Amino acid sequence: MRLTTKGRYAVTAMLDLALHAQDGPVSLADISERQGISLSYLEQLFAKLRRGSLVTSVRGPGGGYQLSREMESIQVAQVIDAVNESVDATRCQGLGDCHSGGTCLTHHLWCDLSQRIHEFLSGISLADLVKRSDVQELALLQDIRRGSCQAGSSEKIETTAVK
Repeated sequence: MRLTTKGRYAVTAMLDLALHAQDGPVSLADISERQGISLSYLEQLFAKLRRGSLVTSVRGPGGGYQLSREMESIQVAQVIDAVNESVDATRCQGLGDCHSGGTCLTHHLWCDLSQRIHEFLSGISLADLVKRSDVQELALLQDIRRGSCQAGSSEKIETTAVK
């Protein structure tokens, strides 16, 4: 089973966008810096995410991208699908030509696994990921490293440091 970099980066970038949604539109340069994803690659991904109606762009000073709807209604599988990615456990990309042009003995097993993975990812929203304490802590550390720690976050830092 493999999920390529495209799918992983798209989910990571969308999660970053969701985590910073309260700050208004988020620039791709900020996502690039926080997540270590090249800006040109993010531009390609966000063009697809915009065509998939998952994000909207805001032009001008202070512009960037924002989620096109509530993060509760954006599933991880939708993000992966929007960038034309699939979670495919077969060697034949589901075509059934895996055994000398025909279907191998385990083809349907791997197709079923691929479907289950997609169903699993369809059950996880960006909001579910944002709520996770491990995700929140990592996002806070990224913001601190970047030097964009806001006044309200200093209390979180002290609380986290005390734990």
